[in-house]
Order: sequence, then structure tokens, then C-alpha cells
Amino acid sequence: MNVAFCYESVLPSRGGCETYIAGLARRLTLDGHEVHLYARRWDESSLPETLRIHRVDVPRVPRFLRPWVFAAACRRALAAANHEVAVGFDKLPGVDVIYPQGGLYAATVEHNLLKYRNPWTRRLASWLKLFDPSHRSFLMLDRHQYRRQPLLVVAISDMVRRHFEEYYHLDPANLRTVRIAIDLDRFDECDRPRRRLEWRQHWGLAPEHTVALFAGMNYRLKGLEPLLRAVALLPAESPFRLLVAGSPDTAPFERMAQRLGIANRVRFAGYCADMRNCYFAADFFVHPTFYDPCSLVVLEALMCGLPVVTTRYNGASEVMRPPREGYVIDDPHDREQLAGAIRNLLDPARRSACAQAARRTAAQWTFEHHYREMLAVFAEAAARKHAA
Repeated sequence: MNVAFCYESVLPSRGGCETYIAGLARRLTLDGHEVHLYARRWDESSLPETLRIHRVDVPRVPRFLRPWVFAAACRRALAAANHEVAVGFDKLPGVDVIYPQGGLYAATVEHNLLKYRNPWTRRLASWLKLFDPSHRSFLMLDRHQYRRQPLLVVAISDMVRRHFEEYYHLDPANLRTVRIAIDLDRFDECDRPRRRLEWRQHWGLAPEHTVALFAGMNYRLKGLEPLLRAVALLPAESPFRLLVAGSPDTAPFERMAQRLGIANRVRFAGYCADMRNCYFAADFFVHPTFYDPCSLVVLEALMCGLPVVTTRYNGASEVMRPPREGYVIDDPHDREQLAGAIRNLLDPARRSACAQAARRTAAQWTFEHHYREMLAVFAEAAARKHAA
């Protein structure tokens, strides 16, 4: 099959979608498929040698115009080629398959407002958003892209699939759900005891502590504020400790922990280059997010045998069957419910049962399984294109 990928920047070291594109391209080329990449910039050393790369030159324009300009340049380049299927991973009207790993922009904006506890603050933030040219531009491009009814749209979770139907009334016949996958080789546990001991000592965590891990770059969106409030509800004499990893910008939340009187129970690790150190040091994972199309860190935590507490606003919660692998709460702002889920996992027997179930559940979401599903989507899109 002759497949074209379109994404503005493919620097796999940055993680996320860019790492995913490199991995999928590598797997396709190993199977003998011809894969092309249309991008403005890339890291050739991190991409398969047989990948055919086409530079998409775009002029310097304001941020709110950049997706429009890149999409137009891609369409011109694709029109001169003869690919069986063209795949876009973001705002890119005119391709055959769209797989937006960040979910639907309109839904992202709406869920972002939920992080404000005060409804008046939400209204003010929503009103101020109207004056943001990037917001108006991206929303317009979203509408333009999905109302043209592309051949196939791939949703990263059933939650995102529902968003496509609710916001833009996409035909269910053109929607497919393919969840992200876990690289099992990345979590080799042969040195888990050593890492656990070493990094617990590094972060000042004792062997008798029961450690919950929170990980994310956008602390506010991922629910760190309500999590800290929930920790404040736990008994002060509890051996519980919270490990916070992700963004190095921790000062506002360190001050909040001080105000809540829980500074001695929270460790701010900042950015961690190797997340295994965090997963292996922890006993369970807490991710009270206000929006995640399908959180990779939750699937990774499950793969590492960590029970999980997350929310219904996370597409990854769909793979869980609470209370088998952990707990799914309705509202991240409900600190009592969040604290209750944490209390349940302080019980060693409950935690052990959830850990075993977590590994079994995560093992279903391998990259090979994901690859076969994506290959079927590409083949279906190519057949539809040929028939048209």
C-alpha cells in the first residue's frame, strides 16, 4: 500500500503524536508498505530509512493562520502525487483519513473550562476566548474539516467518537474507534526493584510509604488542584505520599500544598526523562483530568501494574471496569469522591487485586493490535477512494 502521512512537525523526541507517527511509519515500512511523510520539519535520525520525506515549505505567518497555510500546501503537494491513502493527524481538510490524537478542538475548549470551579469564572474565560484569533481560526478550521465529511475519521476513544457525532453530526458509517497502544518493551521490569529503591530514596520516600503518582505537563487541566485538596482530606498520620511529575513549573502548586498543610506529604519531581522511575517508585496512579481523549500515561500505569484513579472525562477510562483496576470518578472537583478512591487503594489487599487486573487489562492494548486496526482503516479508505 502507498500511504502518505501529513503532519507539520515530526520530532519523535518530543513524544506524543510525533513519536506515534514515527513508530507507525516504521511498522508499515517493515511490512513492505511505501510510506511518505509531508512535513515542514523532522528528525531524520529518528525515522525509518525507507521513509520518503517531502518538505512542505510554508511562509512565516501568525499562529492562527499556520494550520490553514500548512493544510493548503499539503493539499497542493498531494494533488501532484498518486497515493492510495493520505492520512492527517491534526487540522488537515482534504485528506482521506483523519486521526486527531488530541481529540476534537471544540470539545477540548469546552472541557478546558471545567477546570475552573466557579461557574462565573468559566463564563468569563469562555467570553475572553472569543477575542483570541487562534481560537476562532482553529474552530473555523475544525468545522470546515469535519463538515466536508472525509472518507474516514478515526477516534482515539468512544468519548471522542461521541464528540464527533454531537458537535458535527458526522455519519457513524465514517467513524472508527482505534485506541492508542502501549510499547510493552519500554517497560521491562527486570530492574524494577533497583529503580524503586533508588528513586524513592532520591525523592525522600520511605519503604513504608504508600505512594500515588500524578503525571502531566498541564497541571491545571490534569486536575492537580483538586487532587491536592483531596490529599488534605486524608488523615495526617496516614503513610500516604503524593509524587508529582511532569512540568518543572511547580511553584504555584507548592504554595498551594503549603496553604493546605500537606507540603510534607507531596514530592514535586518536575520533569522526568524516564517515566519508568516514576511508575516503578509508585504504588498507584491518580489522574483526575478534566479532559484527555485517551491518556497514554493511564495505559502505561496499568501496564506497570499500577491501580488507577481517573475521571469519566478521560477516554482511557473506557478500558477499565471499576473497581477491578481502580476507580473512575464523575467530577474532578469532587474532592470527597477523589479522596475516597485514594483511601480504598491505601488498603494493601485491594491495591494488590487491582494491580493484577491492571496488568491483564493493559496487555490487551499492544501496538501490534493497534497496528492491525489502523491497517484495516487504511485499506478501507483506499478501497472507498478507488470506488469513488
